Amino acid sequence: MLWPMIAIALGFLGIAVLGVLAVRVFVEVRRLARQVGTASERIQRAAQDLERAAVPLASRMHEAGRERAGD
Repeated sequence: MLWPMIAIALGFLGIAVLGVLAVRVFVEVRRLARQVGTASERIQRAAQDLERAAVPLASRMHEAGRERAGD
């Protein structure tokens, strides 16, 4: 009778440990998802800023190209 009780206790402890680890993984995944979301927003803003900064430069290059073609 002792061995079945030990087996049941170890099985319960194993499931409890797996449950605790699953909760920890869930919390870390949520934290990672939050960080990925923040990083993607920053990348989006940086891309928009780069695009805004590139438009005047591109138009100046276009104007310079036209002036050279006219020479």
